[in-house]
Amino acid sequence: MLATVTIGQAPRTNIASIVEAAMPRGVKCVHAGALDGLTKDEIDARFAPCGSGRKLVTRIADGTAVVLDKEAVGNALQEKIMRLEEQGCDAILLLCTGEFDGLSCKRARLFEPDKMIPPIVGALARSEKVGVVVPLPEQIETEGSKWRILSTPAEYAAASPYTDDFRELSIAARTLRGRGARILVLDCMGYEQRHRTHAAREAGCPVILSNTLVAKCIAEML
Repeated sequence: MLATVTIGQAPRTNIASIVEAAMPRGVKCVHAGALDGLTKDEIDARFAPCGSGRKLVTRIADGTAVVLDKEAVGNALQEKIMRLEEQGCDAILLLCTGEFDGLSCKRARLFEPDKMIPPIVGALARSEKVGVVVPLPEQIETEGSKWRILSTPAEYAAASPYTDDFRELSIAARTLRGRGARILVLDCMGYEQRHRTHAAREAGCPVILSNTLVAKCIAEML
C-alpha cells in the first residue's frame, strides 16, 4: 500500500490523481496530510513562520494557500509517517520537493522528491543550464542547495502555483530563458500540467513537472 503525505491537508486531488494514474494495477493508495483535521486558526497558531526561518507554501482543504514554518512542518510530517507505517503502508511518498533533514521510516520505503529530482534532472540536462521555478522568492536561497549537484549552476525565479493569475509564471519562464536556461523545472508538487504547458509556451523549452516525474519513477519500484 502506498501512502502520499502532503505538507497541507489531504486529499490534494490534483496531485493524488496524477500519482494514482501512474501506479501499476493493484497498488492501493491512501492520502494523508500534516495539517489534517486542523482549522485555519490552529494552523496559524502552530505553523506560522518564525522570523527569518525557512518557509513552505501549500494549500489546505478549503483551497486557501498558507505559508508555513518549515521546521514545524518537518516535525508534523515525521509524526504522520510513523502513523502511516503503523497502519501497514509499505511505501510513503512525500508530496513536497522541499528538503527535510532526518525524515525516516522503520520498515516502509520512503520516497523524498528533493533527493530524487535533482539527480534525474542533472542526468537529463548534462551541461545545459537549468532554470528552477519555486513558489516563494525566499525559497530561491533556502531551497537551492539541492541543485548544487548540477554540472552547470542553475538559475532561479519564483512564481506561486496557488493562483489562477499566470503573470508571475510568464515572467519567471521568460526571465530564466533569457538567462540561458534550456530546461525548466517546476520545483513544487503543487504545480500542475496547466503550469507546465504555460511555462513551456513562454520559455520555448522543455519543462519538467515535479509530481509527474516522481510518480513515474516510484511506479517502477512498486
